Amino acid sequence: MTAIKHVGVVGAGQMGRGITEVCARAGLHVTLCDVTEDRARAGLAGVADSLLKAEKRGALAPEDRAHALAGISVTDDLSRLSGADLVIEAAVEDERAKTALFRQLGEVVTDPAAVLASNTSSIPIARLAAAAGRPESVVGLHFFNPVPVMPLVEVVPSLHTSKATELRVRTFASEILGKDTIVAQDRAGFVVNSLLIPYLLAAVRMVGSGTATAEDIDTGMTAGCAHPMGPLRLADLIGLDTVAAIGEALYEEYREPLYAPPPLLRRMVESGLLGRKSGQGFFSYQTA
Repeated sequence: MTAIKHVGVVGAGQMGRGITEVCARAGLHVTLCDVTEDRARAGLAGVADSLLKAEKRGALAPEDRAHALAGISVTDDLSRLSGADLVIEAAVEDERAKTALFRQLGEVVTDPAAVLASNTSSIPIARLAAAAGRPESVVGLHFFNPVPVMPLVEVVPSLHTSKATELRVRTFASEILGKDTIVAQDRAGFVVNSLLIPYLLAAVRMVGSGTATAEDIDTGMTAGCAHPMGPLRLADLIGLDTVAAIGEALYEEYREPLYAPPPLLRRMVESGLLGRKSGQGFFSYQTA
């Protein structure tokens, strides 16, 4: 089994930055790619800031921070990923966009030993694998936010993913990145989001129906159920647009009403109230 030394990450948003950081801290060479070089550089700046905070907390030695940063390069050119051993897609949670991207990656990354992975939260891996044209080497590798802190990675093989590919990425996530791994079947939502999203949407429905305020719902779950974070602050952290997109994908797959995004969530997304990323969701994150 060929060692993974060069990782490509496509998408320099919150998840892409986190994946880039944990890979770089593990001593890997990482190429971070986005649609423009400015966006890729903004992603690198976010990684640099996170690494500096880790150093200030005493969680990272100065020399290790410098080594991690030195191992990251940025680009807006997908062809720069042609030599990667593993490419992890962390683009927007939109099936059309991801499918188009995997079609491009299948053309660019021609080494048959290279693995193409998606960080999708809900889109079936088989659809992405078909677009890539090399389904045996495509797999889901679903990280959780914030990636440097959350210990779990879901490994999601499709019906066509080879056992060698599945073993390779699970070994990579557990032994190289130090993550806990679970294997999920290729069903929308996998394990965690199939359980989590109905819970978050139920909390949104409670706000929409006037059952309780967002503050009281979250206090009920933190003080009454010992959850570390209430469902509505968690939804804000994930991004309300992402929660809605995952809900849509789950509803499309299962046609169960509990997966359908409620009207309040749809209106908030349409209004740009996306949670932490926009500064306002169910709670305010505006800075003075």
